[in-house]
Amino acid sequence: MRAILTRKLIGTAGLELVELPAPEPGACHVRIAVEAAGINFADALMLEGRYQERPALPFVPGLEVAGTIDAVGVGVGGLAPGQRVLALVDHGGFAEQAVARADDVVVLPDELDAVTAAGFAIAYGTAYGALVWRAGLARGEVLLVHGAAGGVGLTTVECGKALGATVIATARGAARTAVAAAHGADHVIDSDAPDLVEQVKALTQGRGVDVVFDPIGGALFDASLRCLAWEGRIVVIGFASGTIPQIPANILLVKNIAAMGFYWGSYRRHDPERMRAGFRQLFEWCRGGIIRPGVSEVVALAGTPAAIDRLRRRETTGKLVVDPGR
Repeated sequence: MRAILTRKLIGTAGLELVELPAPEPGACHVRIAVEAAGINFADALMLEGRYQERPALPFVPGLEVAGTIDAVGVGVGGLAPGQRVLALVDHGGFAEQAVARADDVVVLPDELDAVTAAGFAIAYGTAYGALVWRAGLARGEVLLVHGAAGGVGLTTVECGKALGATVIATARGAARTAVAAAHGADHVIDSDAPDLVEQVKALTQGRGVDVVFDPIGGALFDASLRCLAWEGRIVVIGFASGTIPQIPANILLVKNIAAMGFYWGSYRRHDPERMRAGFRQLFEWCRGGIIRPGVSEVVALAGTPAAIDRLRRRETTGKLVVDPGR
């Protein structure tokens, strides 16, 4: 099979397109003929050795795939060759075939094609889990979404609206804020605006927001603390800015606010049933047209390194997906 392989943790400079033996599914695993694989910010971090998990070298990156099961290992129940599925993998997604734990495989509804499904799992799963499981976002509350033109940011705007919140979205520049508005944001603000906090306060009549979704960190995190209402919650998703903020505990105390981390992937092992229940709700929203999953760009397997680089530099909007057949 063709695959993208890294032998050194030097970013995308270490990636190469190679031929590898097709992987065999072990016990309680399935093999998937990959039709599409989602690109995530985590891929860039993993290639730099900066992600929460570090596979042994050499490895094929790629954390989410969609396609058709073509082989199953012993002990697999409820899954069979020929089924269309999406799957989460520790690595190995950027290849023509990938092996996944049966517990990490979800059968696709008919209306979700492979390309759309490959960009669905992590983005929508992260948005839903952060807002529902961690922040407890309630109908009528105000949600502030940073990085709202990116893959996860756009899905969070949609999920926030599905949950009945008023959504304020931030992104860099007019073109990117327009993308967030097109996906349902009630208000948009340029994230580089020097008066961002004042704009948020004006939109909330001075009260502030109830929940902040922050995949950026850095100065935006500091501004977000000033945007929170009494008993507000800020969910830390990542640090795309490259700067990990330090939280002044006195601000948490004075405003009765909470800062909480959220790593969606950890639920695969700690609470897989909650993850499956989340997918059931998301698929229901999808069938009802409440959320509109889509992919902004599909790249060939050989174009994977360049696509990861553009995502790393925050030059993309929406979700990027690899087609291993191209």
